[in-house]
Amino acid sequence: MLKHLFTGAFVAASLVSAPAHAQVNLTAETASPGGAVHLAPTHLTEVASKQGIANIQLADGQTLTNSLQNVAEGKTDIAGTPHILPFLMSRGVGPYGKLGKEKGAELASNLRSIYPYTLGVFFLFAYDAKGIDGWGDLKGKKIFNGPPRGGALTNARTIIQIATGLKDGDGYEGIQSNWGQASQVISGGDPDAVVLPELFPSGRIATIGSSGKMTAWSMPKDIYESEAMQKYMKGPGAAPTELPVADLKKALGENWTFVSEDETFRGMSTIGGDVVHKDMDEDLVYKLVKAYVGTLDELKSKAPFASTVNYDNPSLGMCGANPMKYHKGAVRAWEEAGYDIPDCAKDQ
Repeated sequence: MLKHLFTGAFVAASLVSAPAHAQVNLTAETASPGGAVHLAPTHLTEVASKQGIANIQLADGQTLTNSLQNVAEGKTDIAGTPHILPFLMSRGVGPYGKLGKEKGAELASNLRSIYPYTLGVFFLFAYDAKGIDGWGDLKGKKIFNGPPRGGALTNARTIIQIATGLKDGDGYEGIQSNWGQASQVISGGDPDAVVLPELFPSGRIATIGSSGKMTAWSMPKDIYESEAMQKYMKGPGAAPTELPVADLKKALGENWTFVSEDETFRGMSTIGGDVVHKDMDEDLVYKLVKAYVGTLDELKSKAPFASTVNYDNPSLGMCGANPMKYHKGAVRAWEEAGYDIPDCAKDQ
């Protein structure tokens, strides 16, 4: 469980003993509590207030697809995002299809990263009572695969299609709900199986596992190593991931069973981070990121998963097909703290 988590529709810096003379007021949007994407801006909100940099009004439980567009349009100052979303926006496809290519590219060009994180590792899991027998047993089943729209849903659908040949609505029935309701929907028993990006451990996983015995399946090695899957896992906002099964058993407890051919659990990580508008004042971004980077040890102490989600790896998922660049103020702060930022990730 998180030791320091702020919930509700809005989290204001005034709730965390803010100094009387914070310099600016900012708005931020993030996902529901319980994951890396929520913990990072919550921590930023706290340290920015304590250090007199800014009062940040943080709205949680948001759909990140919309949050990203709000930053690109200048309606919100900071938002969390999987990096697949700026990529899709830049092409005017997927959840940004209505924008069109030209408008999507224009908006995506306004976005700049400030710090990274791993949102989760995609894998298949189900209650033992459902009698599911792994990736080869999903035809005709109901599969919970994410929120109604956004990067997680796009990734889950693609991973299932590559692994099984099945499409949402044509081979299996996809079930979606917003992140805040996901645990309730899954625990309620309607889905036969689940494919989501999760942390080890996370609040959602703990809640789901407390309702019954679960089995999680590693991506089969031949599928994981296939040309199609390897190509997809090298795309924007993704990374191939291999974890020792023993570590997962230790993290999630006795209610979980893990199935793998060789005691290595394989899946795809989804990578993202918090972003701002390219026109945000460079000195302000520098101060915000400096405060954030300077308190990473404190951040990592706030949740069991926090030391495993790459908060301190600014090269994570950058370059290649990922169109995101770091804001110049963020580059200054990271490099001043001794971290390397690849040239291809810098805003020239």
